[in-house]
Amino acid sequence: MNYLAYGFVLRSSRPIAAFHSLVPDASRFDVDIQIGEAPSWVTQALSLTAVPLETGRSRAPRAGQFSLAERGPGFFELTYGDGTRFVVDREGARVWGQPGPSLTYEDTLVYLLGPVMGFVLRRRNCLALHASAVAFGKKAIAIAGPAGSGKSTTAAALALRGRPVLCEDICRIEENQIYPGYPRVCLWPDSVGFLYPSSDALPLIVEGWEKRYLPLDGTSGRFADTRLPLAGIYLLGAREERRSAVEIRPMTPREAALELVQNTYMNWLIDRDQRAAEFDAICKLVTAVGCFRVAPSADPALLAELAERIEAHALAGQSCAQPGTRPETAACDV
Repeated sequence: MNYLAYGFVLRSSRPIAAFHSLVPDASRFDVDIQIGEAPSWVTQALSLTAVPLETGRSRAPRAGQFSLAERGPGFFELTYGDGTRFVVDREGARVWGQPGPSLTYEDTLVYLLGPVMGFVLRRRNCLALHASAVAFGKKAIAIAGPAGSGKSTTAAALALRGRPVLCEDICRIEENQIYPGYPRVCLWPDSVGFLYPSSDALPLIVEGWEKRYLPLDGTSGRFADTRLPLAGIYLLGAREERRSAVEIRPMTPREAALELVQNTYMNWLIDRDQRAAEFDAICKLVTAVGCFRVAPSADPALLAELAERIEAHALAGQSCAQPGTRPETAACDV
């Protein structure tokens, strides 16, 4: 079965309910995904010596310790605390996954949707932000921030206000264009409780997992299934207990660049040359579009106000490119 996600055609040996846009032409695909019995290339990869690599922290539910190892010169092995593991080739063109003991392939797909696809994007040298993206007409805004800052919750709140969502948590940006991910917004139970009368109002992503999802199927929310130009980036700051109102202020390119560098997906994975290329791409990005600091309140009752303020700010055109800058020549001055 073939799917379209993050601008790539994915061929999967099993159905992936969360992905969108079944592609009928099986002659062309970018990433081959196999779940279950190991094909010959995986058997070969696992026969090679495993060299452990340093990793960042993983907030994946129920995952426990996450480890990453390089198998020979051409493969990587990703292993989670529940025994689920993946092998990805160096080019990010082939992915194999196997559920841990007593788990199902649906459990495996939870990792595939998030960190494994993020890993694939990094192997393909894509700029991937820790961000959600929401459409406003023919343009889109990105809502960035570290884990737990409220990116997905804010995107879900905007979806419930009628704004189509392109992606959540992983945001691929190329040449100031945002590529759509998949038609769901995954939420922790407390976030569901902020948006609905109860924390179990939305379906579970998989039975036995904590996270739930808002379907972007046109009922409660809509999915933006075509890439859109980026109009602005909203960086979520720490939630403040004493704050009684949402504040949005412009950021300088230097401020935004230094923060976005910390909010690229799996930034611990890339080498020095890749890091330099990524920083250059971020510098061009923050001088091409407006970047704004959002200071939210920790009071969940003000979540609706947060979504309303971001929506009003974007609709007022304040997310337009900063005047007097040219993306091809502007610099971050850092």
